Amino acid sequence: MPTRSRSRCSASASTIARVAVVVLSGAAALAQDSGVFLLTRDHPAIQYSTRPTHDAIFRLNERIGKGELQLAFEAPPRGYLQSVLKALDISPASQTLVFSENSLQRAHISKATPRAIYFNDTVAVSWSKGADTVEATVLDATQGVHFYTIAQAPQQKAQFVRRTDCLECHLMPQTLGVPGLFVMSQLPLSDDPNEYAQGWPTDHRTPIEDRWGGWYVTGAQVPERHLGNVPVTHVPRSYVRADVAPKLAAGTSAFDTSAYLTPTSDVVALLVLNHQVHMTNLLIRLGWEARVAAHESARPGMKLPDVRKTARDVVDYMLFVGEAPLPSAVRGSLAFAQEFSARGPRDARGRSLRDLELTHRLFRYPCSYMIYTDAFESLPVTAKGHVYERLWEVLSGKETDTIYSSLSLADRRDITGILRDTKNGLPAYFYKEGQ
Repeated sequence: MPTRSRSRCSASASTIARVAVVVLSGAAALAQDSGVFLLTRDHPAIQYSTRPTHDAIFRLNERIGKGELQLAFEAPPRGYLQSVLKALDISPASQTLVFSENSLQRAHISKATPRAIYFNDTVAVSWSKGADTVEATVLDATQGVHFYTIAQAPQQKAQFVRRTDCLECHLMPQTLGVPGLFVMSQLPLSDDPNEYAQGWPTDHRTPIEDRWGGWYVTGAQVPERHLGNVPVTHVPRSYVRADVAPKLAAGTSAFDTSAYLTPTSDVVALLVLNHQVHMTNLLIRLGWEARVAAHESARPGMKLPDVRKTARDVVDYMLFVGEAPLPSAVRGSLAFAQEFSARGPRDARGRSLRDLELTHRLFRYPCSYMIYTDAFESLPVTAKGHVYERLWEVLSGKETDTIYSSLSLADRRDITGILRDTKNGLPAYFYKEGQ
């Protein structure tokens, strides 16, 4: 939650969140505006607050409760961190470090003690040196993102506790009106008590020069111009800045990294995270809109969510339409790149949607690996059908709009070939001869 103090978050973020979840009436009740889900999270088709969860942390808690697994507590400051990462199949190499004063752990975050974030496709875990909890966010296949903490104190059966107060900052237009995630280029706050956050959300469409404010960025090859590694105050987006950002091969040259699992805040991990968070929110929003539309379809006069339009938004982002080009080649931690790519799956020719390009763009084959997640598989049939139809229109060349010109014929053929070999349930029209 990108705030400096909890009072600022409560005063400002909750106001923004209310805008995102206002409950309207009559025919306008289900209208969507500017790509944001506008209904309450507890609509009968959603029931975010009360419907049982089945996410990875819920399943971890079940295993702990049954005695099948016990988390190991290390001496402070790490506590349960390494055991939690192992239990959730999250690599320490995914570590990124943020020194902007945000989240429940803001009192423990500074340039000398940045917050560490570790992630896989569906779970992110954050740890701050000296904090009394480890935080986690997890993508439930149908319900969206849930928020948890685990106390940093030895317990016989240590388990995560679900939190709802995080929605003050994680349910707003920047998360598309659903409980979701966003990565900010965060600038230091002024002393204005009404100021919520100074910065902007980032994803793979954001120019590199506008990313990573408030973050450490390490790697063997990192673009020269970005906002990471030093505080940058009171500047507009795309401002005229220093020609070269401070370079860090590892965080050891900026602060004492001995308490951290690795000395890096990997540039490639940051690029992947920038893509993943918005893809997560889009999948949640599409699933929610489709469920609401099905639930309300029998009510006369209701203006239903435009599920087909949202599916087009999902496909555009999934195919990296509008991706900001890398201004130079990027090389980060070999461990992260290898582990990320190794998660596959791979087609008969050894190709994977997780193959990194890192010279001009993030991925060699520009189609999101998030298509393999349970969140995609659990989309209502109608919504998934719309996604596949639009995906095929673009990949087959039927869609000729110039916004897809970044997808070469070779890209389209490669993506189609990979999906044919690796994606279960692909519609028959993906296998048309000559495509």
